[in-house]
Amino acid sequence: MHSVMLRANALVTFSVAILALMCAMASLSDYLNSPSPTAQVQVLNVYRFQKKRNGDDEVSLTFNISANLQSVFTWNTKQVFVFLAAEYGTPKNALNQGSNLRNKDFNLTLHWHVMPKTGKMFADKIAMTGFRFPETYR
Repeated sequence: MHSVMLRANALVTFSVAILALMCAMASLSDYLNSPSPTAQVQVLNVYRFQKKRNGDDEVSLTFNISANLQSVFTWNTKQVFVFLAAEYGTPKNALNQGSNLRNKDFNLTLHWHVMPKTGKMFADKIAMTGFRFPETYR
């Protein structure tokens, strides 16, 4: 006959094994989801465009963002971090952020990072083209 402690140990071990299996299945189910978010950005006004003391440019602008990130969310999604970055390329560097922005074409890139309840984090982005910084500082 088995003691109460031995039976409790067997029950807890079995429960933890089932929980680990369920977490693994939840993590693997994210690979079956293929998100296809959409986004549009419209720059409304450039309020301030000036050079800072350290040489970087500072831009203050207003814009409208319309994004549908619904396909990013699954039942395993805990949080989604979203941010917008202005990026441009030069012959020397493929990706720049920060200085010598006058009269440059730039992309507004919407980035998102998905934090699942279980499993590894993943990130993606959408680049929107067709924007230009002003020719002069204001």
